[in-house]
Amino acid sequence: MSFGFYLTDFVFRKLLRQNSGTDWALHHTSTIHNPHKIKRGQGVYPGDSPGVYINAANGVEIGDYTNIGPNVGIISSNHDLIDNDMHTAAPPVILGRFCWVGMGAVILPGVILGDFTIVGAGAVVTRSFTDGYCVIAGNPARIIKQLNREECDAFAGSK
Repeated sequence: MSFGFYLTDFVFRKLLRQNSGTDWALHHTSTIHNPHKIKRGQGVYPGDSPGVYINAANGVEIGDYTNIGPNVGIISSNHDLIDNDMHTAAPPVILGRFCWVGMGAVILPGVILGDFTIVGAGAVVTRSFTDGYCVIAGNPARIIKQLNREECDAFAGSK
């Protein structure tokens, strides 16, 4: 990241108090609700890409070295169907290690993605893919390719 990124982060988070609850640098166009309910793995900085929206009301867990692209939405809670001021309880959203969420993808409440799950740009993930080692895409997201588990694990071992 450049000096300008960190300077802009300082101005927006520390002076203007936008996303002030985060303890990591993020892009000034990203929005993180309930950052204290986000568990981040090593090398994970959710919101460092532009336009990311994360609602972690029910919790979000992000595994080591997972990347989140621009304009991604991760939503751990829906609004109540009757009272829009209330959120419904749901399990947390869990993203495994070495995942990659492509631009404009949306991950909905309770979804669990296993290690090495690649989410294609614009995908809407409505259900879990707990086995991981795959590429998912579409609306609703479905598996379009399986990844070689041995190659992935060898790569992870080199980190």
